[in-house]
Amino acid sequence: MSLAARADRVTSNVTPIRPLESEESEFRLPSRAEFGDIVNRVRDRLSEVPDRATMSDDRLRVLVESHVSSVMALPEVSSSIGDPVRVRAAVLDELLGFGPLQDLLDDPKVSEIMVNGLDAVFVESNGILRHTNRSFDSNEQLLRVIDRMVRTSGRRVDQSSPMVDARLPDGSRLNVVLPPLAVDGASITIRKFTAGKLSTDDLVERGSLSAEAADFLKGAVASKANVLVSGGTGTGKTTILNILSSYIARHERVVTVEDAVELSLDLPNLIRLETRPANSEGAGEISIRDLVRNSLRMRPDRIVVGEVRGSEALDMLQAMNTGHEGSLSTLHANSPRDALRRLETMVLLGGVELPLRAIREQIASAIDVIVQLTRDAAGRRFVSSITEVVGMEGEVVSTADLFVRSGNDMDSPLVSTGVSAHRFMGLRT
Repeated sequence: MSLAARADRVTSNVTPIRPLESEESEFRLPSRAEFGDIVNRVRDRLSEVPDRATMSDDRLRVLVESHVSSVMALPEVSSSIGDPVRVRAAVLDELLGFGPLQDLLDDPKVSEIMVNGLDAVFVESNGILRHTNRSFDSNEQLLRVIDRMVRTSGRRVDQSSPMVDARLPDGSRLNVVLPPLAVDGASITIRKFTAGKLSTDDLVERGSLSAEAADFLKGAVASKANVLVSGGTGTGKTTILNILSSYIARHERVVTVEDAVELSLDLPNLIRLETRPANSEGAGEISIRDLVRNSLRMRPDRIVVGEVRGSEALDMLQAMNTGHEGSLSTLHANSPRDALRRLETMVLLGGVELPLRAIREQIASAIDVIVQLTRDAAGRRFVSSITEVVGMEGEVVSTADLFVRSGNDMDSPLVSTGVSAHRFMGLRT
């Protein structure tokens, strides 16, 4: 949605500026009524601009900022303002941004934002989850913020389609669930995009990965091993996938397939594909499986699937087995063995009538390395093991741990087991 449309949809249901619990302000903040009066005065002035709807976003922002400044300078308004800088920023957030959530989105220390209805806004910072004193004044304001967020990615969410996965302009992941599915009010979950890209050196410095394991993974990707990144929610699977993708040779053609684009790869010959939900008539949906199948016709050297969660698992395995070595993907699982079982289940969910042994042979032939990620009680994310898929032993997929931690926390070092990687010439742990 354009800034012009955003400004036009502002109503009197606004939220006064509120500091986080850890913040202390020596200024008096305006009340809800005083803050709403400032916003309404600016909106009234904007409604008198005849060509506002045709303005560019930049011109409209300049116009809004000038009206905010002039309204705040009025004697009857300025007397109610304690901190002009913060109040001015809050008014602009309400008119052009994402209201009470805007400063949380701008805060680099906040990694996730969770809204559970009007009065329950939580954030994660440094791996710790805490409650904030942010709130929305009404369901209308909450739905208005949701609408602005979803429209930036061209998606929609309404009563006919009450769930959506989307992305914000900065690349952050957005999930929304509307009532009646969300019983206590509309739910928003935002996994923020990290502006500064992490490298393996950063992970080694933090203790999330050992230098020896980092060298092995770099060699595995460079030698076109098919790598599966496994872990629970919020363990950093996408981050690791981004780092591993940085080892792909720049001359290779890479196709990425995602529900909502999150990967940020610095490759010259890169095509990014994103799913599309069904329209209001229930038609036009493009699934991950559709995109994986189509990517095979795009002459890729490698295919990177953001996350495998359904019947596309079989198509991905077949791609890895038919000349697209070096492909990468992630899935949710608590251990490497669980990851293999989940792949079996997802293939079966696709309705393919294959014997279990044939499915396991496909998996054993396709997957070379499983990188398992864990998150401890303190919120620290780390690689807990690196496992090679060796092949089949009878009816079972055989694996060998190459790197493991002696404990279930990041304080336990990630060390080599002394086992050599069977499937990669020259790669030894």
